[in-house]
Amino acid sequence: MLEELFSNHLEVLVNTPKDFERYLYSQVNWKAQGICILGDRGVGKTTLICQDLAKRYQNPERALYLSADHINITSYGLFNVAKTFFSHGGEALYIDEIHKYPDWSIEIKNILDTYKTRQIIFSASSSLDLGQSKADLSRRVVYHRLAGLSFREFLKLEAMVELPVFELKQILKNHVSISSSLGKLPILKHFRNYLKQGYYAFYLEGTEDYFSKLNNVIEKVLFEDIAVVYNLKQTTLPILKKILWLVATSGGLIPNIDKISKNLGVSREMIYNCLEYLIRSGLLNEVFHSGRGNTLVRKPGKIYINNTNLLYAIHGNLRLETDLGGIRETFFVNQLSTSHKISLHEKGDYLLDDQWVVEVGGKGKTDEQIRGVSDSYLALDDMSIGFGKKVPLYLFGLLY
Repeated sequence: MLEELFSNHLEVLVNTPKDFERYLYSQVNWKAQGICILGDRGVGKTTLICQDLAKRYQNPERALYLSADHINITSYGLFNVAKTFFSHGGEALYIDEIHKYPDWSIEIKNILDTYKTRQIIFSASSSLDLGQSKADLSRRVVYHRLAGLSFREFLKLEAMVELPVFELKQILKNHVSISSSLGKLPILKHFRNYLKQGYYAFYLEGTEDYFSKLNNVIEKVLFEDIAVVYNLKQTTLPILKKILWLVATSGGLIPNIDKISKNLGVSREMIYNCLEYLIRSGLLNEVFHSGRGNTLVRKPGKIYINNTNLLYAIHGNLRLETDLGGIRETFFVNQLSTSHKISLHEKGDYLLDDQWVVEVGGKGKTDEQIRGVSDSYLALDDMSIGFGKKVPLYLFGLLY
């Protein structure tokens, strides 16, 4: 059994890129006993854990890569695999797609409790409902969430341009000097490419069939990840797709639950549940109104498709023209929500970290709506270098 797992391990490691590390790699304490890398399908979770495996261990006898849905794992049992491997001197297990293994949390807990000097590192879908896990892993496992490529990371891959991660305050206050440092780089051309085909690292495999792969990702998230994690009936799955399409064609949906419920012929509770599944899976992003107390328990003020690549893919599927305003807002929400608090603002579009107000638009947009609002800025598209409080939109892709 171990021989076959070793063979699979070596095949995966050979195909793991070693020369590009994602932003999250340096943020993880890879020596912790239990580590979980959460993320949307296709963002590079497998590559991330395999890069650490390759860097710290030289052969599968010390640390072993496993796919949770491998036939040997499901038939022999995860705990038994761990027991056999550790009894032969193994030090760590790297387990991919743990959510595909039934009752995974119980066995992970048992392994960590039994083999306290061994390490378990595993990846999981964003759809995973950690609150409903049958075993409490909160004190045993450190969780990290991996987002898709930032525009900064895309520039490194596409144009070999190495830029540091900038703090939000730096971008707002020093945007002119940051933009100027890019020299003659055709930044807006790269930005257009990123918005269409740059959020998922598999774009490197070729852009010709990128949208085909992306539509396949959507189908797998809906009909495999969400369906399995939440044990949904087949009749619920088409509802998920209809809601996804509704958000994609709205350029930022202001949810009217009663209307959606009536149009789709299902209960309000079903709509709320489906929105929750889609948000947790990483297909949608939600933004609430700013405020405290009851404001934070109401329904989201706006709902967006998670990223602009998904938006282009869905619009292509539906043969629709992509709304530029929706693209700009989707990009902004996607990049900011990774490491900042983002809320809707009564005058500008967004309130960031309860401090800065930002209005998003094209380069011709004026500050009329936010005039007189302290700490307010315009995030403008089609502008390679800004001035004053007019900040180029692409700079908000340098935050991670």
